[in-house]
Amino acid sequence: MSGAARPLGEGTRAVRAGLPDPVKHEPTLPGPVFAAHFHLPGDPTGPYTYGRDENPTWTRLERAVGELEAPGEDGVHTLVFASGMAAVSSVLFSQLRAGDTVVLPDDGYQALPLVREQLEAYGIHVRTAPTGGDAQLDVLDGARLLWIETPSNPGLDVCDIRRLVEAAHARGALVAVDNTLATPLGQRPLELGADFSVASGTKQLTGHGDILLGYVCGRDDAAMTAVRRWRKLVGAIPGPMEAWLAHRSLATLPLRVDRQDATALAVAEALRDWPEDLKVRYPGLPSDPSHAIAVRQMRRHGCVVSFTLPSRARAERFLHALRLVDDATSFGGVRSTAERRGRWGGDAVPEGFIRLSVGAEDPEDLVADVLRALRESAQ
Repeated sequence: MSGAARPLGEGTRAVRAGLPDPVKHEPTLPGPVFAAHFHLPGDPTGPYTYGRDENPTWTRLERAVGELEAPGEDGVHTLVFASGMAAVSSVLFSQLRAGDTVVLPDDGYQALPLVREQLEAYGIHVRTAPTGGDAQLDVLDGARLLWIETPSNPGLDVCDIRRLVEAAHARGALVAVDNTLATPLGQRPLELGADFSVASGTKQLTGHGDILLGYVCGRDDAAMTAVRRWRKLVGAIPGPMEAWLAHRSLATLPLRVDRQDATALAVAEALRDWPEDLKVRYPGLPSDPSHAIAVRQMRRHGCVVSFTLPSRARAERFLHALRLVDDATSFGGVRSTAERRGRWGGDAVPEGFIRLSVGAEDPEDLVADVLRALRESAQ
């Protein structure tokens, strides 16, 4: 029977994304290429000339990430970076000039205030608004770039990407979406109209807490050429070993995401039902203020749950009482972590605010550990 080929499922794509064509006696995923330079007689043509510009290991990873962010699409460019912040910086500083205006979330990643200081030092005007309620709509006029982070970190508010993109484009602004918390399996910003999808690969994308990585995806040739040029100028390149480890880790992304996100919902439900009002936030909870938007634009709702304990002391007792959850920053790893987010000083959260990243432990074990720590910390 003839007809169009059936689209591959996301698990199949993740397992095979970015792999080279099979060659007899060659590995399915070639090892990392450690090279500062390449043989280059004659004119400097071809993809691999110098190690700061390109590397075969990056190329395979970039193809793989692109296949997850924009499955089945041609013309999507992906660039990998040394960290998530390197990726964020590449978009902001390659697309903006002195006199331009950028709109940032005021409840996003805690490094954004530092980014704002640097942007303003370069003569770029910065406006901010919260993620929730699509508040950034009110400050778009005259902007060159809108930066969206949804779900926001750590508050887990969600905004309507498509609505914001349409409004921004109507005003002549580009749109970049930080897709770190959702991952490409939870949300596809390019599909929703964004110009850039940006993420830290340090988190759930790679999932083992052992590498730093970032990436940028986009369709526009000129815009992505500028991002590539910025990477070359500042040298914000990943090591080949990190890129290889990241590519290897993508194969298990659907398995990890399904387990972690389902367990995150179970933890959120248990916290919601706790006798105290913990102000639980998780987009997958039907009672969450962001749920209605989240179910329209997200396929999955992430592995992070946030809640607030009455005081700093209670929060610290809670963290100390946990046995299966490490007191550590970052999120998305197969081992659960939690932290009192206010200890960093960059987030507008209460002293007792907890960001809990749910790992791949058995759901029953993790829920029991969290509830036991709540009981013990209340005494």
